Amino acid sequence: MEHNQAELDFEYRRLEQTLSIAKKHLSSVRLRSEDNKAAILSAKQEMREDTSHSISGLWSMDNFHELVELSQYANPVSEKVSEYERDANKILALERLINSPYFARIDFKFDDEDSFETIYIGRSSLQDDETHEIYVYDWRSPLSSVFYRFGTGKVFYESPGGRITGEVNLKRQYEINKGKLDYFFDADIQIIDEFLRKLLSQNASSKMKTIVETIQRDQDMIIRDMEMDLLMVQGAAGSGKTSVALHRVAYLMYQGLAAKLSSNDIVIISPHTLFEKYIANVLPELGESNVHSLVFDEILRKVLQCEAIQTRNQFLEALLSPGGIQDRMLLKKSMAFKGSSQFIEILKRFIDDLPHRRIQFSDIYYDGKTMASRQLLKAKLLKDYKQAPLSSSLKQLEKSILKSVHQQRKNRLEKLKTFISEQTGQDFAVEEAARRLSILESTALLHQIRKFTEFDCTELYQKLFSDKNYFYRLARGIQLPNCIEEIIDFTCDNLKKDYLPYDDALALAFLHLKTKGYTDYKDIKQVVIDEAQDYYPLHFEILHALFPKSRYTILGDIKQTVGKQEDLSLYDQASKVFSKQNSALVTLDKSFRCTKEILTYSTKFLDPGFKLNSFSREGDEPAVFTAPNQAALDQLMIHEINTCRKKGYQSIGLICKTEQDAGSLYQRLKDQIPIQVIKDDVQMELNGVFTIPVYLSKGLEFDAVLICDADQEHYYSEDDKNLLYIACTRALHRLNLFYTRDISPLL
Repeated sequence: MEHNQAELDFEYRRLEQTLSIAKKHLSSVRLRSEDNKAAILSAKQEMREDTSHSISGLWSMDNFHELVELSQYANPVSEKVSEYERDANKILALERLINSPYFARIDFKFDDEDSFETIYIGRSSLQDDETHEIYVYDWRSPLSSVFYRFGTGKVFYESPGGRITGEVNLKRQYEINKGKLDYFFDADIQIIDEFLRKLLSQNASSKMKTIVETIQRDQDMIIRDMEMDLLMVQGAAGSGKTSVALHRVAYLMYQGLAAKLSSNDIVIISPHTLFEKYIANVLPELGESNVHSLVFDEILRKVLQCEAIQTRNQFLEALLSPGGIQDRMLLKKSMAFKGSSQFIEILKRFIDDLPHRRIQFSDIYYDGKTMASRQLLKAKLLKDYKQAPLSSSLKQLEKSILKSVHQQRKNRLEKLKTFISEQTGQDFAVEEAARRLSILESTALLHQIRKFTEFDCTELYQKLFSDKNYFYRLARGIQLPNCIEEIIDFTCDNLKKDYLPYDDALALAFLHLKTKGYTDYKDIKQVVIDEAQDYYPLHFEILHALFPKSRYTILGDIKQTVGKQEDLSLYDQASKVFSKQNSALVTLDKSFRCTKEILTYSTKFLDPGFKLNSFSREGDEPAVFTAPNQAALDQLMIHEINTCRKKGYQSIGLICKTEQDAGSLYQRLKDQIPIQVIKDDVQMELNGVFTIPVYLSKGLEFDAVLICDADQEHYYSEDDKNLLYIACTRALHRLNLFYTRDISPLL
């Protein structure tokens, strides 16, 4: 669309004014920052010179006035440091704003007004301090939602004071780089789609980028939702669900100014560290940082205080690797059972039964008297323990016993003195000997008490499986799998290993949380869970116990599971566990990542009738290549890699079924082309050519994908369909498959 000279002049002038105000702000903040820096250094110097007393001597009442004096120095320094950090963030935001101050404009008129206002929308807001005119609105502001949700015509948006109605007669988008206006266009649906198509046709970046310029209406509804305590998103591959989740976090933090929500109140749970690194730039680019990110494996290590735990990726490697099919089936069935609501019920019954059968109370004697009988101790525990975790109740019991003992200690000491004096016939050193004997008695007594007030979850868990009759008693009325005997024997063998298997680590973490508690995350207010389709009910129970006060945003795709089959009941299970008053399931069924040809090819691995819409961007048809042997196939793949590089593709993913396969391929190709291998927990930039196991590729995207082992040996089962779907949908522009020997029947 051509614009007249007056409009062009207006837009160039407006950009200049905006940049001028931003530069003035930047200059002012930099000046203040330098002043603060000087003040901090000066105050620290003054503190060193004027507080001559030694730090180590301050912590007593005698030196209280000196401690007060020191705090009077320290507090202003601390305030200046906080201000300096705030200014550093402002400087960063203003520098970004000067590079590209806004990306959109709407001309908006309130219903009760006569004229249209020009509203410019950017990643952060900008206001003229003198006139108080807002030059740029933050994309998260209520008014900005009009840009994402409506075309021209009648519109509305929700404000803190209620619904505001009005009219839009212009929507415009801009491309501004390094403070220069490259182009702009007036946006209707066709033009916006063309703009998005142009963006999507670019190369993949080594890290996930923000999508503020192209947020779709249904994505915006998810980002801005403030009503739901549990918001679940079923999103197809490439539908932008992870981006939406991260933009939602940025939006919640923006809204958090009113809701007292800070970055410390939010946790993002990622599937693995490579993914964590891949998404790490999105929030800082949106002006938000310091949001805590966790990988589920890290949660297990923290709760169990144990490093020797099989990671989820190691578990998947064992599950997918070639070898004994019986062993792999048993591993899969063991995980399915231990992750299930049936096993959770057995664990809950086990926990309830612990004070009845598993805690070996004993009578406590002191100074010849019974301080507490085992029956009394057990009765007291059974009365109190429901109000707190078992471990806390037992500690309270220990305290009450020791309190009774302490009241008798004086008398006991006198008796010991008399006894020693009578035995030795001497009076000197009697006091010291009596005290020593009293300490030995108390230590032995405490050791006896702690035999029943302390317990080891791992030992208890082992007992659950080692006593089959007891296990079946606990499981009475619960539907058990046909292979339960094999699972029990398999578990007993696994628990003898020098590391904790992944499925048992989950069960143990649940046992630990329910019997001992864990308070590190109790005040978290918002939890975002990505790749939730790989979770079992037990994962959700663990998260619910860790974050009891939190609201949740859960994102998944039931067609991208690894090692199991899933359907929409997954979200019902999550809803049941978290038990929130307001919950909703939203579907994102349009894929933006792949070309139409790649997406059409990928759908052959989905059930017939599974709905998946494509954002129509055209490209090459995927092709399947074969060769008579591995060496010839490697040459075909090298030829394909070189073709991709000639096309200018910057990230080329060679996807294999397992890490072992990816490592073998790397060894074969590394002397012929520049290539890297991505393994479990490797953090690296996704640039260049690399081999990667399919389970690590989830959530990532590459310009071109080569599926390197599309043969019958690797891909043959229903579960393998999901793996092929995942692998195919990693590709933005080009997808080809390679095999030798027999082709996979799934192709």
